[in-house]
Amino acid sequence: MSKIIMIGGSKGGTGKSTVCSAVLDYLESQGNDPILVETDTANPDVYKAHKANSRATAIELDTSEGWIDLVNLADNTRGQPLVINTAARNLTAVGKFGKTLESTLAELDRELITLWTINRQRDSLELMADYLETLPVSDRHMLHVVRNLYFGEPEKFQLYNDSGTRKRIESTGGKTVDFPDLADRVADDLATKRLSIKRASEELPIGNRAELLRWRKLAHIAIAALLS
Repeated sequence: MSKIIMIGGSKGGTGKSTVCSAVLDYLESQGNDPILVETDTANPDVYKAHKANSRATAIELDTSEGWIDLVNLADNTRGQPLVINTAARNLTAVGKFGKTLESTLAELDRELITLWTINRQRDSLELMADYLETLPVSDRHMLHVVRNLYFGEPEKFQLYNDSGTRKRIESTGGKTVDFPDLADRVADDLATKRLSIKRASEELPIGNRAELLRWRKLAHIAIAALLS
């Protein structure tokens, strides 16, 4: 069963784009040929970083037409993982049209895995609860939580760590992983120069590359725990 990996968060500033790039990089390192689906059409940074070196497409998920296109893409690329970079505004559309995807997973022979990327703010949890109302965990959908350590050490995510939402997720088999912090100057290189992680590992100055490779190893370990 091939995967559809949804990078969620439903708000800006949680690090979804960095997580998405790391997922693509991990899948490629494992010999997969992932397809990036960029839905943040207003700020398609991940698409611009990856369009030259991997299969990438932009789909607008604010309308039913976009969800139809997504399902058709999943059908036409069976056997290849899809990695969906969601926009901050997409939660409303998930509520309206998410069942279009969910209802076809069995026929597509695909599993939906949501990686919900959080910071330390309460709305990260509230938005996740709203998302799960539309796309609940099932035998075809699993949600994992990614604590982005850019915002502090794991114990500082107290709102999530002590929440009923965490207990609910982990009781259904979902996991919580820690996504490593990347030095600002290297993160800025990836963003401003629109580099994939692979390309950055070849082109950045040696000190920047050393930091990137340190982070890349830890990011791969975190992602492997969710996708293996």
